[in-house]
Amino acid sequence: QVDLREDGGGSVEAGGSLRLSCRAPGYMNSAHCMAWFRQSPGMEREGVAGIYTTTGITYYADSVKGRFTISQDNRAHTLNLHMKALKPEDTGMYFCAAGTSCSWRDLTTGSYNSWGRGTQVTVSS
Repeated sequence: QVDLREDGGGSVEAGGSLRLSCRAPGYMNSAHCMAWFRQSPGMEREGVAGIYTTTGITYYADSVKGRFTISQDNRAHTLNLHMKALKPEDTGMYFCAAGTSCSWRDLTTGSYNSWGRGTQVTVSS
């Protein structure tokens, strides 16, 4: 399988919106779950949103509920993350990930075995 590849990051003011996309050819059929994670300097990588590829069931970290929406486009082979009402604390490198066996609403890094290189999101106050 080819690498996961993210794009769509950038700089935005607080309250603004961004849409991230991850090219994931082959993963939509082979992965059990896919998710977006983020990491700020000096901090651990944290899961923000996930989706079970077969059922389309989504799950979110409490910090982003109501503001972020994860979706998959099986025709375009992409995993998307629409982010609105962005806050400075949303700043970080955002990574796309795929897992072959995930527990219920699983946003732990150890459950995901394929990763993209990330795209930077910066939210200014």
